[in-house]
Amino acid sequence: MQVGRVTPSGRLPLATILAFSAANLPIAALGVAVFVYLPPYFAGHLAVPTAIVGGVWMGVRLLDIPVDVGLAMLMDRTHTVVGRYRFWLILGAPLLSLSLYKLYMAPKGFGWEFLTVWLLVLYLAMSIANLSTSAWGGTLATLYHERSRLFGWQTAVGVFGAVGILLIPVLGQGFQADDAASVQAMGWAMAASVPITVAITAIFTPERVPKDFVASHGVDWREVWAVLSKPDLLRLFLAQTSLTLGPGWMSGLYIFFFTQGRGYTVQQASLLLAVYILAGVPGALGAAAVAKRIGKHRALMVSTTAYSLGLFTVLIPAKGSMPLGLVTMIWCGAMASSFGLMIQAMLADVGDEVRLEQGKERISLVYALNGLAAKVAGALAIGLSFPLVTLLGFNAAEGAINTPQAIVNLTWAFIAGPIFFVMLGGACVVGWRLDAKRQHEIRQALDARETTSGASVTSQSVRDIDFVEAEVDISNV
Repeated sequence: MQVGRVTPSGRLPLATILAFSAANLPIAALGVAVFVYLPPYFAGHLAVPTAIVGGVWMGVRLLDIPVDVGLAMLMDRTHTVVGRYRFWLILGAPLLSLSLYKLYMAPKGFGWEFLTVWLLVLYLAMSIANLSTSAWGGTLATLYHERSRLFGWQTAVGVFGAVGILLIPVLGQGFQADDAASVQAMGWAMAASVPITVAITAIFTPERVPKDFVASHGVDWREVWAVLSKPDLLRLFLAQTSLTLGPGWMSGLYIFFFTQGRGYTVQQASLLLAVYILAGVPGALGAAAVAKRIGKHRALMVSTTAYSLGLFTVLIPAKGSMPLGLVTMIWCGAMASSFGLMIQAMLADVGDEVRLEQGKERISLVYALNGLAAKVAGALAIGLSFPLVTLLGFNAAEGAINTPQAIVNLTWAFIAGPIFFVMLGGACVVGWRLDAKRQHEIRQALDARETTSGASVTSQSVRDIDFVEAEVDISNV
């Protein structure tokens, strides 16, 4: 089966899905290596005060918040010979590699100016990568359940990237490498993998650009506001904020909690985190299967509840116990893997509804709102959790001795935040109306309008041929 060929049933071949998902390998690794390891590395080994790390991190994320909307409007208006989202993905790759190099090779005791500049570059590059791949996926898969399948596989592929990056500290121990050297090796690995994986996605993934694309020269802010203020999108905005803030809060405190609070070494904590993330492979594929039976929003509510219940069990094993710790991490990792993929799949459905209402492709703008939510949550996760544990008496400096009460405070800060926000995220989609039946009706209306106007390629023509003039594929160039 050729990469890029759509089957008669409208399903994407696995080869196409895997090629599309390749770019998610370093992107998923970033979510672990940057949030879990970089702040403690700065505050500990590089002796940068936690107040500077937390304050700058939150400030940069707040400055970065409006970027996604601007990028989305540019993406939806982009039309190049290599496609729309492919162009932006290629553009962001060198920025991502360069910023990773600068941050992971940062000098000891750097100032807030250095951190501000390179975090801004990093988050701009991440915005480009995340927004272009999400919007691309939303147009690549057009069927309700196919979107769960596509984003499920994308999540599963990303798991291997995250696990691979987590194995670096574990393997580094065997080569007598210290913790700082392992963190630096993570940066090198991600910076080198970005151009390779982006090239695979860009070359072997087809991109469908509707023929109703019009390169307008102005922005109708009423239409933009109509999209951003859409009730369904606002619900998903709050859900994404909560479901990013919960695990993000936990990620920022993870190394501190598992080493000082639970008695694991950094290598053991890294191995447990690798298992947590690796559990996302069956978790993501299982969530896609569950969503096919009960719907995406119900699958999301089930996973958020199960995750929150499972997180309590992190306190059950004796300190330093690997076997029982593994059980908790496998369970929570499997449940957490569905958060992002369900939101992404549901956003694609909303994107269809917006296109039907406005007669224009707004999928990038739809996903931009999701990006805004992730950025708000990312800013709050580090910006609130780091100062909070400092206020509670915990000293994050390398070699510091903390009191028993400070460790207790760290423990409750680690547990309470994720449970509250994850449960809130699940509650946001109670009563969701865009189910499989409604999405099928929307797709039928879109296909009928395209057939009548002749403005785009019908769903049947896409099934019958590999590509038409409105579709871009450079795999054979």
